[in-house]
Amino acid sequence: MAIGEVYNNIKNKIPENVTLICVSKTRQIHEIKEAYASGARDFGENKVQELMEKYDNLSGDIRWHFIGHLQTNKVKYIVGKVHLIHSLDSIHLLKEIEKRYAAKDEIANVLIQINIGKEATKTGIAVEDISLLIEACEECNNIKIKGLMATIPIGNEESCRKYFTEMKSIFDNLKTFEYKNVSMEFLSLGMSKDYKIALEAGANMIRLGESIFGNRDYKK
Repeated sequence: MAIGEVYNNIKNKIPENVTLICVSKTRQIHEIKEAYASGARDFGENKVQELMEKYDNLSGDIRWHFIGHLQTNKVKYIVGKVHLIHSLDSIHLLKEIEKRYAAKDEIANVLIQINIGKEATKTGIAVEDISLLIEACEECNNIKIKGLMATIPIGNEESCRKYFTEMKSIFDNLKTFEYKNVSMEFLSLGMSKDYKIALEAGANMIRLGESIFGNRDYKK
């Protein structure tokens, strides 16, 4: 099945309020154009250099999502080019985003990335440190927190549901408070193998790569 057909097939089966992000890392320009031609406008990249190359070669109405670990020394390159940063995971990164976006008089829309599985190999803030990050964001002028993101540990359906449910609970709890510069609009959970479980748990933003483009060839 062609990329465009697959995209529309998935899009037609998920709720209207869910944002489907096509994870286009390692994908060729022509593959992205095929998804775009079928209506896709939200694309996700996890490396700044690759995002920059594609940004310069593709349509200006694409909404680029940065979904990988964002190094502080790379923030300056994405100012004004990224629709949503999914991976705010420290006060150190928050301050760098604030500085770089303020210098260009731009607003950064971001999600807090939570290391919900407490995995040493994954980035993301610890649940107990969320309040400190939010307090720091309330002091900013050029950052708006729009919700939460997580990449959960690999596991079976039961463990996936557990982590997604925990994330939804944190999301709902934060919604009950009023913070400056913070609104819980997006819960970015679920990838190709587990997005259906994520949707059942309450995610309204999913990140799909292989489900749309086919198996990824990292040797390319």
